[in-house]
Amino acid sequence: MSGPFAPGRRVRVKALYPPGHTRTPWYTRGREGVILDLVDVEPDPEERAYGRPGLPAVPVWRVVFAQHELWPDYAGPAGDRVVVGIFEPWLEPVEERS
Repeated sequence: MSGPFAPGRRVRVKALYPPGHTRTPWYTRGREGVILDLVDVEPDPEERAYGRPGLPAVPVWRVVFAQHELWPDYAGPAGDRVVVGIFEPWLEPVEERS
């Protein structure tokens, strides 16, 4: 698998705060993580919440975040991580750092 969304790619969760139903945890918005793998391709839950079919279906990616990326004052071990399933429309690729 290749492209902007593939295992090992850095991504940022879009910092959007739309009204209504979303499946993207607020604490991940605007934060950077790394894609672990593809979970599934599912109907868009934000469309389904309003009675629409949610098609076309969208990929759901498992993204790993460092705890300190999500909570800057996190006092636990530096290696602690959180894994979150995030629908692809909420993700944007991050330019690789040199």
